[in-house]
Amino acid sequence: MRNIVFGIVIAMVLVFGLRYCEHQKDEREQLEFNTAIIQKQLKNVGKLVVTEGNYAEVYSYADSKKFYFDMFSSEKKALVIVNAKASISYDLSEVETKIDAENKTLMITKIPEPDLSINPNIEYYDIEQDYLNQFSASDYNKIKERVESSLREKIEASELRLNAQNRLISELQKIYVLTNSMGWKLAYNDKPIIKEEDLNAIKF
Repeated sequence: MRNIVFGIVIAMVLVFGLRYCEHQKDEREQLEFNTAIIQKQLKNVGKLVVTEGNYAEVYSYADSKKFYFDMFSSEKKALVIVNAKASISYDLSEVETKIDAENKTLMITKIPEPDLSINPNIEYYDIEQDYLNQFSASDYNKIKERVESSLREKIEASELRLNAQNRLISELQKIYVLTNSMGWKLAYNDKPIIKEEDLNAIKF
């Protein structure tokens, strides 16, 4: 009788042991599968988030030179019209992440700095110049530098950068929805993202 009971106990231990191992194996395979999906989706999201804006400016450029002990002067001037396209982008392929598979957590550790690109189209009108003071390559370079500096200040004071951040947040929301749908958690610099609104509080 004792041998029968002992045999039953051994059989039950083997059955439950096998079921436990199968359950652990299934969980491990599911975890590896989910991790692979997250890594693949992160690569798919790795694209440029771009916000563009068009700007128009009108400048008046003048330069005067004096000769013969300041007795004579020669002036050149031009009307400068600028149409520029500016863009702010985030290269999401440079987003750095860590995957904590054991705790089912995707951690974003670094978001790249935004890149501001300005492409001005400069046209010159009403050009006036004297023989002794003519426009040269250095003048055109000087005008271009002033134009880009002025445009940069204008862009920084506009909503273009804010719009770019909003586009970035919308891309990060895709990552949040993905992790949340798979039972994973999302964090940024060790700060958990509990709800989508928490993404708006991230300081870039």
